[in-house]
Amino acid sequence: MSRVEKKPHEMEIYEAILQLQTPEECFKFFKDVCSDHEMLSMEQRYHVAKMLNEGRTYIDIQEETKASTATISRVARVFADGTGVIDAVLSKMQGEKKV
Repeated sequence: MSRVEKKPHEMEIYEAILQLQTPEECFKFFKDVCSDHEMLSMEQRYHVAKMLNEGRTYIDIQEETKASTATISRVARVFADGTGVIDAVLSKMQGEKKV
């Protein structure tokens, strides 16, 4: 099943996310719809993605995030085979922090 092609009712969650205004609202929204484990997994994968984007080694990433090499590999594949949006978001976030 493709994760790209979505039915209209499946897109509603993404439309809801776009209604959120602050990081605090986002946190509370995800806290309401995700388990603690799911939230920790997403947070860890984002941290891994950020570190991969910075050119950090798998060993550095594993030590800092406690992610398995399998998780690091999966996130790395997103950079190679993904939509490219994570790259754009990370670049945007980096640009905002430099200001």
